[in-house]
Amino acid sequence: MFSFNRFTSLENFGHSLRAPAYVFKPKCAEEIAEAFQLAKNTGLTVTARGAGRSYNDASLNGGGIVLDMSGMNKIINWDPVTGQVRAEPGVTLQQLWQHVEPQGWWPPVVSGTMFTTLGGCLAANIHGKNNFKMGPIGEHVLEFAAILPTGAEVTCSPKKNADLFYAMISGLGMLGIFTSITMQMKRVESGLLEVHAWPVHDLREHLSFLFDNAPNYDYIVGWMDTMNGGKSLGRGQIHAANYLHGNEDPNPQKTMQLQNQILPPRIFGVFPKSILYLFMKPFANNLGWRGVNTAKYIASLRQHTFRQSHAAFHFLLDYVPNWELAYGRGGLIQYQSFLPKETAEAAWTEILRLSLKRGLPSYLGVTKRHRPDKFLLTHAVDGFSLALDFKVTNDNRAKLSTMLQDFDRIVLDAGGRFYFAKNSETAPETATRFLGAETIAKFKRLKKRCDPNGILESDLYRRVFGEL
Repeated sequence: MFSFNRFTSLENFGHSLRAPAYVFKPKCAEEIAEAFQLAKNTGLTVTARGAGRSYNDASLNGGGIVLDMSGMNKIINWDPVTGQVRAEPGVTLQQLWQHVEPQGWWPPVVSGTMFTTLGGCLAANIHGKNNFKMGPIGEHVLEFAAILPTGAEVTCSPKKNADLFYAMISGLGMLGIFTSITMQMKRVESGLLEVHAWPVHDLREHLSFLFDNAPNYDYIVGWMDTMNGGKSLGRGQIHAANYLHGNEDPNPQKTMQLQNQILPPRIFGVFPKSILYLFMKPFANNLGWRGVNTAKYIASLRQHTFRQSHAAFHFLLDYVPNWELAYGRGGLIQYQSFLPKETAEAAWTEILRLSLKRGLPSYLGVTKRHRPDKFLLTHAVDGFSLALDFKVTNDNRAKLSTMLQDFDRIVLDAGGRFYFAKNSETAPETATRFLGAETIAKFKRLKKRCDPNGILESDLYRRVFGEL
């Protein structure tokens, strides 16, 4: 029989939001169904939580039930000939890539951390450094099975129950909960990528470089110094990478082995990375981070090419364990906007200048090149994304919230969109403007069909869709 594991306070990844919930760790679809039934009987709501890596309240459910899906973490079937894998939703990207890479495959889309779960990746429809070419992760899902709050179990693909397929992927876990996911991996011929790094001197050059060079590479991503204004606003560094083919890697079987991919736990083989965040704390302020960014930019001024393992290139957020703790007790929030290529420069110029003027600079900026997709709650545009990290304190929380709402107006006026795994202040009217009333109405109809009793809810759902 179903029973709660504990009543506890959960946090978002940035430790800036908290909510108490009854936590239960299901091991199978039947136990998820039991949780749905209990929620119906008690008037509680249910939210699924994977690794808790969202920067906002997507996996928080204050006063309700949270299903910790990490217990459903089996790779059910793997075919190294076709590259097709079937896995439970609690399988992490780390489990996945370590399972398939030694046999010459790699996940077609990954996040900046390997610790996200497949269920969470689909619910948010994550994108990677190759979105301009490969789209979001949902485009590589062949089929998934899910259980609905009604108790019904459904199987969806681009051709079977297609309306649910394109809505549940990107649907924030609010229509049903994935129980198995079948995906197509990408064949690779080496465990290495050839990476090219170039400096860019201002925002116009930054975006032009992303746009002009993306077609020539398999991956492209930018780092932006968001603390420097004036003529150097938007300066930074671009990293672009290509797969190796043929004889470019003289020993591919060796470079694809896990011992040559795993990120080392120590610096220079001596200093443990697990405590490195403690040494970052003194720099987690405006003056300290300005110095860090300036030093990083100066170090990036030399154009160079090097080879790097897939894991090292993709999972930059995993280089320093618990790095987010360096931001202190208030934590951090991430604000990510997606803008058409025609309006990105003007809108981000206004946003970056505003953050500097108000004394609330972002400590980190990351840019990517994007293309549209056909998922229902899509964040994609033919343009670019910019992710900004902000430190949260008791003194700046209210001012920061006001500024991010001002950012929303700038982005909306420029035809931009947002990603529900990141921003923590998106209001219902903001969602209506960028998604459109017709899209929201379709999502609500599917919600009523799949979840007639309104059992699936999260803090994010109530914040963004509760009043629509």
